[in-house]
Amino acid sequence: MIKSFREAIRFFKNSLIYKYYDLRIQTPSNPYEVSFKKDAYKVLFILSHMRSGSSLLTHIVISNPAIKGYGETHIRYSSEADFKHLMSKVYFHSQVFTNIQDLGKLKMNHTYILDKLLHDNKLLNENLLKLDNFYFIFLVREPKRTLMSMLDHKPHWTEKEAIDYYSQRLSSLTKYSQIINDKKRSLLITHHQLINESESVFQILQNFLNTQVAFSENYQILNTTGKRHVGDFKENIRSGRIMRKPRELNMSISPHLLEEQIQNFDHCYEILSQCCQTISNHP
Repeated sequence: MIKSFREAIRFFKNSLIYKYYDLRIQTPSNPYEVSFKKDAYKVLFILSHMRSGSSLLTHIVISNPAIKGYGETHIRYSSEADFKHLMSKVYFHSQVFTNIQDLGKLKMNHTYILDKLLHDNKLLNENLLKLDNFYFIFLVREPKRTLMSMLDHKPHWTEKEAIDYYSQRLSSLTKYSQIINDKKRSLLITHHQLINESESVFQILQNFLNTQVAFSENYQILNTTGKRHVGDFKENIRSGRIMRKPRELNMSISPHLLEEQIQNFDHCYEILSQCCQTISNHP
């Protein structure tokens, strides 16, 4: 009886919250506006590949009060209208309301709405990359550790499947950067820089996104942290800070195939460096 009553209260509460967000989001016709908010949202995409450190970067970025998100939403973007869906998913699924103080979370005063795209089938309309209110963080990782981690993460994959995904994704990221071709709206970070040059990364992130609050290697744990299909579900992501000691991995990659992917990575990095802001050329 008590359990049923609590479930009814929870359902009623969630229904009210959903209706509140839906009303604010759906009332304006502009896909980047919500009711009672003066400024339109900007969209921030983390464009990356699996096992790149994207969950870590996402948590660091969304711990900044100017940015709202939680990880992969798995929305397939075909038009600007899809950003109403992004707002709804981000605000409704990334927060927990358990007491009266949590009502402060109902404020929709962020500057950016974030999504993380790791797969080619999510960005159906590449013309969206050209829009001025879109900002992009490219995150890439060298192939050896990436592929080893990928095979550990997906034990049912063959070496060929991991390499095919990684190679194709690097090719797509290269193409995306060339379509954007705007250093004011695109930033390149490597996994090595995120882990080992964190302060430089935080500085350029703050300048790139023009946030008042600085970024930090300590981040908030969300109700979505560590959940499958949202991001990394290994234990390190639940630590709330950057863990610099790499996990032990016993996978091996065929040397000749690895060499091919090193060349693919170098080519991708070269093109991204030409099209995006980078840590190395930032004062």
